[in-house]
Amino acid sequence: MRRRSVGKQIQLTERDIELFKLLNRYQYLRSNFLHAFLGGASETRFKERLGDLYHDGRFINRPEQQWQFANSRCMPLVYELDTNGEQVLRDHGLLVHDAALVRNGRMGVCRQFAHQLMICDILASIELGIRQTTNLRFLSWRDILAKAPESTRGLENPFAMPVTISHAFARGIQTAEISAVPDAVFGLEYSLATQKLYRFFAVEADRNTAPVRRENLRQTSYLRKILAYRKIVADGIHKQHFGVPNLFVLTVTTNERHMRHIMELVGELATDGKSTLFLFKTMSSLGDFQAAPSPTPHMLCMPWLRVGYEPLVIDRA
Repeated sequence: MRRRSVGKQIQLTERDIELFKLLNRYQYLRSNFLHAFLGGASETRFKERLGDLYHDGRFINRPEQQWQFANSRCMPLVYELDTNGEQVLRDHGLLVHDAALVRNGRMGVCRQFAHQLMICDILASIELGIRQTTNLRFLSWRDILAKAPESTRGLENPFAMPVTISHAFARGIQTAEISAVPDAVFGLEYSLATQKLYRFFAVEADRNTAPVRRENLRQTSYLRKILAYRKIVADGIHKQHFGVPNLFVLTVTTNERHMRHIMELVGELATDGKSTLFLFKTMSSLGDFQAAPSPTPHMLCMPWLRVGYEPLVIDRA
């Protein structure tokens, strides 16, 4: 839980550099996810190396927020990039100009630790799954932002999409101008025999904390999220803002009942009770901090539920 240097001299390896690059891209990663990304014959020896880089090298850090959970000592440790690791990347010309977006947890806005860790678990699971395929390429938010219009790249918060929404409540119609900020964005490139196809996704990570409905569109709720994404796609705001041809919304919840309530609301708002825009999955281990999620391709290769349609497996074009 605290650094205890023994004066060990750290000689950095290529795998260490790859580790720093991963933690520059992700705000937080668990040790088992890091091992899944970087490999090595012995996971035990790999964890010892992480300890060396933490205690003596001060290249990586163990965020203190993880110790607040009762089961933290039985869980894979969570790591983030530290100042010495950033300096190594800077010296190698690998520290990108937008590193602060990752360091501050800003996939649009700052998140609480548990929420941000859940976002990282989701994206890392998808990226690990893609590494086991031959016809898919993971497009990170950096890849998307690099090809976005200059007007978007120059924004203080380039992930926030301004949108005007309205809804008829019992007391009348409300209209609100809001900024829709996904928890994360990524894309998939599908390589087929004669062409490449693309899907782009906004991620909403829900720890069963956001209410499904509220009578005020200026307050956070899933009603507001759903209305915003429907308007964004209907008006092509995602095309103007990010320059992407399509957008789907992946909602990962930690509670099956909560997910069903959100899906019911999507069905109510849809004209014919069906929607291809929203995809849903529940994974309880992402929220309870009693059992860490395993670095498996589950997020990528297992079906996502849809309202009024058959489930969709996103690793297939």
